[in-house]
Amino acid sequence: MKSTFALGAALLLTGFVAQAQEADAPLWEIGLVTGFASTPAYPAANERTQRALALPFLVYRGEVLRTDRDGLSARVLHTSDVELDVGFSAALPSRANDSAARQGMADLGALLEMGPRLKWTLLRPSSDSRLQVQLPLRAVLELKDGISAQGLIFEPELNFEKRNAGAGWSLAASAGVVLGDRKRNDFFYGVAPQYATPLRPAYEAQSGLISSRLSVGTSKHLGSDWRLFGFLRLENYAGSANQGSPLHLQTSAASVGLALAWTLGRSEERARN
Repeated sequence: MKSTFALGAALLLTGFVAQAQEADAPLWEIGLVTGFASTPAYPAANERTQRALALPFLVYRGEVLRTDRDGLSARVLHTSDVELDVGFSAALPSRANDSAARQGMADLGALLEMGPRLKWTLLRPSSDSRLQVQLPLRAVLELKDGISAQGLIFEPELNFEKRNAGAGWSLAASAGVVLGDRKRNDFFYGVAPQYATPLRPAYEAQSGLISSRLSVGTSKHLGSDWRLFGFLRLENYAGSANQGSPLHLQTSAASVGLALAWTLGRSEERARN
Protein backbone atom coordinates (compact mmCIF):
# COMPACT_ATOMS: atom_id res chain seq x y z
CA MET A 1 0.00 0.00 0.00
CA LYS A 2 2.92 2.34 0.56
CA SER A 3 3.36 3.71 -2.94
CA THR A 4 -0.35 4.49 -3.31
CA PHE A 5 -0.42 6.59 -0.17
CA ALA A 6 3.03 8.07 -0.78
CA LEU A 7 1.62 9.49 -4.00
CA GLY A 8 -1.35 10.79 -2.05
CA ALA A 9 1.07 12.59 0.26
CA ALA A 10 2.85 14.04 -2.77
CA LEU A 11 -0.45 15.38 -4.10
CA LEU A 12 -1.21 16.95 -0.73
CA LEU A 13 2.12 18.77 -0.81
CA THR A 14 2.04 19.91 -4.42
CA GLY A 15 -1.67 20.60 -4.33
CA PHE A 16 -1.47 23.47 -1.86
CA VAL A 17 0.39 25.40 -4.57
CA ALA A 18 -2.59 25.11 -6.88
CA GLN A 19 -5.24 25.41 -4.17
CA ALA A 20 -4.19 28.83 -2.92
CA GLN A 21 -7.02 31.25 -3.70
CA GLU A 22 -5.11 34.39 -4.63
CA ALA A 23 -6.55 37.53 -6.13
CA ASP A 24 -5.20 38.29 -9.61
CA ALA A 25 -3.29 34.98 -9.78
CA PRO A 26 -1.30 34.00 -12.91
CA LEU A 27 -3.07 31.78 -15.41
CA TRP A 28 -0.27 29.23 -15.06
CA GLU A 29 2.81 28.58 -12.95
CA ILE A 30 5.60 26.02 -13.16
CA GLY A 31 8.23 25.16 -10.59
CA LEU A 32 9.59 22.67 -8.10
CA VAL A 33 8.25 21.58 -4.72
CA THR A 34 10.15 19.66 -2.06
CA GLY A 35 8.90 18.51 1.28
CA PHE A 36 8.12 15.76 3.77
CA ALA A 37 4.89 13.97 4.61
CA SER A 38 3.92 11.31 7.16
CA THR A 39 0.59 9.52 6.63
CA PRO A 40 -1.13 6.24 7.61
CA ALA A 41 -0.34 3.44 5.14
CA TYR A 42 -4.12 3.25 4.51
CA PRO A 43 -7.20 4.33 6.51
CA ALA A 44 -7.16 2.63 9.95
CA ALA A 45 -3.73 1.03 9.33
CA ASN A 46 -1.32 0.65 12.25
CA GLU A 47 1.63 1.38 9.97
CA ARG A 48 2.81 4.73 8.64
CA THR A 49 4.47 5.95 5.49
CA GLN A 50 7.10 8.70 5.65
CA ARG A 51 8.37 10.21 2.44
CA ALA A 52 10.68 13.04 1.46
CA LEU A 53 9.65 14.31 -1.96
CA ALA A 54 11.01 16.56 -4.68
CA LEU A 55 8.69 17.05 -7.65
CA PRO A 56 7.96 19.47 -10.47
CA PHE A 57 4.58 21.16 -10.40
CA LEU A 58 2.31 22.76 -12.96
CA VAL A 59 -0.59 24.96 -11.92
CA TYR A 60 -3.23 25.95 -14.45
CA ARG A 61 -6.19 28.16 -13.54
CA GLY A 62 -8.16 28.16 -16.79
CA GLU A 63 -11.85 28.94 -17.11
CA VAL A 64 -12.51 25.24 -17.88
CA LEU A 65 -9.35 23.20 -17.27
CA ARG A 66 -7.86 23.61 -13.78
CA THR A 67 -5.56 21.89 -11.28
CA ASP A 68 -5.96 21.83 -7.52
CA ARG A 69 -4.99 19.65 -4.55
CA ASP A 70 -7.37 16.90 -5.74
CA GLY A 71 -5.84 16.66 -9.21
CA LEU A 72 -7.05 17.73 -12.65
CA SER A 73 -10.58 19.01 -13.21
CA ALA A 74 -12.75 20.44 -15.98
CA ARG A 75 -15.37 23.01 -15.00
CA VAL A 76 -18.84 22.39 -16.38
CA LEU A 77 -20.66 25.20 -14.56
CA HIS A 78 -19.33 28.32 -12.84
CA THR A 79 -21.21 31.17 -11.18
CA SER A 80 -20.21 33.49 -8.34
CA ASP A 81 -21.39 30.95 -5.73
CA VAL A 82 -21.74 27.58 -7.46
CA GLU A 83 -19.23 25.51 -9.42
CA LEU A 84 -19.59 22.05 -10.93
CA ASP A 85 -16.58 20.23 -12.34
CA VAL A 86 -15.44 16.76 -13.35
CA GLY A 87 -12.25 15.75 -11.60
CA PHE A 88 -9.52 13.18 -12.25
CA SER A 89 -6.80 11.86 -9.94
CA ALA A 90 -4.50 8.83 -9.84
CA ALA A 91 -2.45 6.65 -7.50
CA LEU A 92 0.48 4.35 -8.22
CA PRO A 93 0.33 0.53 -7.89
CA SER A 94 1.53 -1.00 -4.64
CA ARG A 95 2.86 -4.30 -3.31
CA ALA A 96 0.84 -6.02 -0.60
CA ASN A 97 4.04 -7.32 1.02
CA ASP A 98 5.06 -3.73 1.82
CA SER A 99 2.41 -3.87 4.58
CA ALA A 100 2.67 -6.42 7.41
CA ALA A 101 -1.11 -6.60 7.74
CA ARG A 102 -1.49 -7.46 4.03
CA GLN A 103 1.40 -9.93 3.70
CA GLY A 104 0.59 -12.62 1.10
CA MET A 105 -2.44 -10.81 -0.32
CA ALA A 106 -2.78 -9.69 -3.94
CA ASP A 107 -0.87 -6.63 -5.08
CA LEU A 108 -2.93 -3.54 -5.89
CA GLY A 109 -2.87 -1.96 -9.34
CA ALA A 110 -2.71 1.71 -10.27
CA LEU A 111 -5.91 3.59 -9.47
CA LEU A 112 -7.79 6.21 -11.45
CA GLU A 113 -10.57 8.22 -9.79
CA MET A 114 -13.01 10.35 -11.78
CA GLY A 115 -16.35 11.99 -11.26
CA PRO A 116 -18.35 15.17 -10.56
CA ARG A 117 -17.78 17.65 -7.73
CA LEU A 118 -20.20 20.38 -6.68
CA LYS A 119 -18.74 23.40 -4.84
CA TRP A 120 -21.19 25.83 -3.24
CA THR A 121 -20.04 29.00 -1.50
CA LEU A 122 -22.28 29.53 1.53
CA LEU A 123 -20.74 32.67 2.96
CA ARG A 124 -18.06 35.30 2.33
CA PRO A 125 -17.23 36.77 5.75
CA SER A 126 -14.78 39.18 4.09
CA SER A 127 -13.35 40.00 0.68
CA ASP A 128 -10.50 37.52 1.21
CA SER A 129 -12.36 34.62 2.85
CA ARG A 130 -15.13 32.15 2.07
CA LEU A 131 -17.03 29.19 3.55
CA GLN A 132 -17.77 26.49 1.01
CA VAL A 133 -19.40 23.06 0.80
CA GLN A 134 -17.75 20.55 -1.54
CA LEU A 135 -19.54 17.37 -2.66
CA PRO A 136 -17.23 15.14 -4.74
CA LEU A 137 -18.39 11.74 -5.98
CA ARG A 138 -15.72 9.54 -7.58
CA ALA A 139 -15.77 6.27 -9.48
CA VAL A 140 -12.59 4.24 -8.87
CA LEU A 141 -10.92 2.13 -11.57
CA GLU A 142 -8.00 -0.25 -11.01
CA LEU A 143 -5.50 -0.70 -13.85
CA LYS A 144 -4.06 -4.21 -13.45
CA ASP A 145 -4.30 -6.86 -16.17
CA GLY A 146 -6.94 -4.65 -17.76
CA ILE A 147 -9.38 -2.21 -16.19
CA SER A 148 -11.72 -3.17 -13.34
CA ALA A 149 -14.22 -1.08 -11.41
CA GLN A 150 -13.46 -0.63 -7.71
CA GLY A 151 -16.60 1.10 -6.57
CA LEU A 152 -17.60 4.62 -5.59
CA ILE A 153 -16.35 7.06 -2.97
CA PHE A 154 -18.15 10.16 -1.63
CA GLU A 155 -16.27 12.82 0.38
CA PRO A 156 -18.52 15.73 1.46
CA GLU A 157 -16.56 18.56 3.11
CA LEU A 158 -17.10 21.97 4.65
CA ASN A 159 -14.15 24.24 3.78
CA PHE A 160 -13.05 27.63 5.05
CA GLU A 161 -10.32 29.65 3.29
CA LYS A 162 -8.75 32.98 4.20
CA ARG A 163 -6.04 34.54 2.04
CA ASN A 164 -4.72 37.08 4.56
CA ALA A 165 -4.78 35.52 8.01
CA GLY A 166 -2.06 37.81 9.40
CA ALA A 167 1.71 38.20 9.02
CA GLY A 168 1.49 37.13 5.37
CA TRP A 169 -0.05 33.71 6.10
CA SER A 170 -3.00 32.14 4.27
CA LEU A 171 -5.21 29.56 5.96
CA ALA A 172 -7.46 26.71 4.82
CA ALA A 173 -9.46 24.41 7.11
CA SER A 174 -11.97 21.66 6.36
CA ALA A 175 -14.15 19.08 8.09
CA GLY A 176 -15.79 16.14 6.38
CA VAL A 177 -16.41 12.43 6.07
CA VAL A 178 -15.34 9.72 3.62
CA LEU A 179 -17.94 7.16 2.52
CA GLY A 180 -17.46 4.17 0.25
CA ASP A 181 -19.72 1.59 -1.31
CA ARG A 182 -19.13 -2.08 -0.59
CA LYS A 183 -16.69 -2.61 -3.44
CA ARG A 184 -14.61 0.47 -2.59
CA ASN A 185 -14.43 -0.50 1.09
CA ASP A 186 -13.52 -4.06 0.15
CA PHE A 187 -10.42 -2.63 -1.54
CA PHE A 188 -9.15 -1.51 1.90
CA TYR A 189 -10.70 -4.00 4.30
CA GLY A 190 -11.84 -7.14 2.48
CA VAL A 191 -10.01 -10.45 3.01
CA ALA A 192 -10.90 -13.11 0.42
CA PRO A 193 -10.99 -16.73 1.74
CA GLN A 194 -7.78 -17.65 -0.12
CA TYR A 195 -5.89 -14.93 1.81
CA ALA A 196 -7.26 -15.84 5.24
CA THR A 197 -4.86 -16.90 8.00
CA PRO A 198 -5.35 -17.71 11.71
CA LEU A 199 -4.53 -14.05 12.48
CA ARG A 200 -6.38 -12.62 9.47
CA PRO A 201 -9.80 -14.28 9.06
CA ALA A 202 -11.82 -13.89 5.89
CA TYR A 203 -13.89 -10.72 5.80
CA GLU A 204 -16.40 -9.22 3.38
CA ALA A 205 -16.51 -5.43 3.60
CA GLN A 206 -19.69 -3.41 4.04
CA SER A 207 -20.64 -0.09 2.46
CA GLY A 208 -20.63 3.03 4.63
CA LEU A 209 -18.33 5.29 6.61
CA ILE A 210 -14.55 5.02 6.15
CA SER A 211 -13.47 7.99 8.27
CA SER A 212 -14.25 11.48 9.47
CA ARG A 213 -11.62 14.19 8.89
CA LEU A 214 -10.50 17.53 10.22
CA SER A 215 -7.76 19.27 8.21
CA VAL A 216 -5.88 22.54 8.36
CA GLY A 217 -3.33 23.91 5.89
CA THR A 218 -1.34 27.12 5.86
CA SER A 219 1.03 28.89 3.49
CA LYS A 220 3.26 31.96 3.40
CA HIS A 221 5.12 33.77 0.62
CA LEU A 222 8.88 33.97 1.18
CA GLY A 223 9.63 36.48 -1.55
CA SER A 224 8.10 36.56 -5.02
CA ASP A 225 9.11 33.02 -6.08
CA TRP A 226 9.20 31.02 -2.84
CA ARG A 227 6.30 29.76 -0.75
CA LEU A 228 6.13 27.65 2.41
CA PHE A 229 3.26 25.20 2.97
CA GLY A 230 2.19 22.97 5.84
CA PHE A 231 -0.77 20.72 6.61
CA LEU A 232 -2.20 18.65 9.46
CA ARG A 233 -5.06 16.18 9.02
CA LEU A 234 -6.74 14.30 11.86
CA GLU A 235 -8.81 11.21 11.01
CA ASN A 236 -11.25 9.31 13.22
CA TYR A 237 -12.26 5.78 12.23
CA ALA A 238 -14.58 5.13 15.19
CA GLY A 239 -18.03 4.19 13.95
CA SER A 240 -16.75 3.17 10.53
CA ALA A 241 -18.62 0.45 8.68
CA ASN A 242 -15.73 -2.04 8.74
CA GLN A 243 -14.33 -1.98 12.26
CA GLY A 244 -14.69 -5.76 12.30
CA SER A 245 -12.12 -6.24 9.51
CA PRO A 246 -8.74 -7.70 10.52
CA LEU A 247 -7.22 -4.91 8.40
CA HIS A 248 -8.98 -2.19 10.45
CA LEU A 249 -6.37 -1.69 13.17
CA GLN A 250 -6.69 1.88 14.52
CA THR A 251 -9.43 4.21 15.67
CA SER A 252 -7.61 7.47 14.84
CA ALA A 253 -4.54 8.80 13.02
CA ALA A 254 -2.84 12.02 11.98
CA SER A 255 -1.11 13.08 8.76
CA VAL A 256 1.40 15.93 8.66
CA GLY A 257 3.47 17.56 5.95
CA LEU A 258 5.72 20.51 5.21
CA ALA A 259 6.77 21.74 1.77
CA LEU A 260 8.67 24.53 0.05
CA ALA A 261 7.70 25.57 -3.50
CA TRP A 262 9.94 27.44 -5.92
CA THR A 263 8.18 29.05 -8.88
CA LEU A 264 10.42 29.02 -11.96
CA GLY A 265 8.01 30.69 -14.34
CA ARG A 266 4.53 32.17 -14.52
CA SER A 267 2.29 33.71 -17.14
CA GLU A 268 1.72 37.42 -17.51
CA GLU A 269 -1.90 36.62 -18.32
CA ARG A 270 -4.09 36.54 -15.21
CA ALA A 271 -6.63 33.87 -14.32
CA ARG A 272 -10.35 34.58 -14.50
CA ASN A 273 -11.87 33.09 -11.37
